[in-house]
Amino acid sequence: MQQFDLYRRRLIPDECILLKDDRILSFEGGRLVTSWDVLRPKKVLHHGISCFFFDDGIKLSKFYDKNNDLIYWYTDIIDAQLKKKNSADEIPFHDLVSTPLEEGDSLIVTDLLADILIYPDGFVKVVDLGEISDALTRDLLDTGRAAYALRITDTTLEDIYAGRFVEKQRFLEGFEK
Repeated sequence: MQQFDLYRRRLIPDECILLKDDRILSFEGGRLVTSWDVLRPKKVLHHGISCFFFDDGIKLSKFYDKNNDLIYWYTDIIDAQLKKKNSADEIPFHDLVSTPLEEGDSLIVTDLLADILIYPDGFVKVVDLGEISDALTRDLLDTGRAAYALRITDTTLEDIYAGRFVEKQRFLEGFEK
């Protein structure tokens, strides 16, 4: 599989981290599947598996504890940019889904703050909407990206409540051992 650099950009706190230890399991059809261990030790979270559904603007993850018990499904609302190895420009990734990534290219995934958690018992919780307001106030996020994040959050919740989201969960589970 072609290797490229995968970065996670956060707005609050402001950071862009190379996910050098993430293991790429699959990258095709606008979907990137990775498995990973936590970057920084956590009280409960130990490791997980994620799928970036770029066309849908989400990253769906399964969070596990050290005993490999499911904590919850975690959905980040995301945007992504591609930085080609010989260019300083960042290109919206959805414009280049059919373009192969090459060694030296960077895929930068930005967390747009809103998150949706689905617990093993089916309880759904939306978190960090206040951070969108904070990011707007601090000029870390423009209104267009904030509106995009809220729209993706709404669409994802509609899919969850209508039972369609399970297709994405099953897709991701197909990569577990």
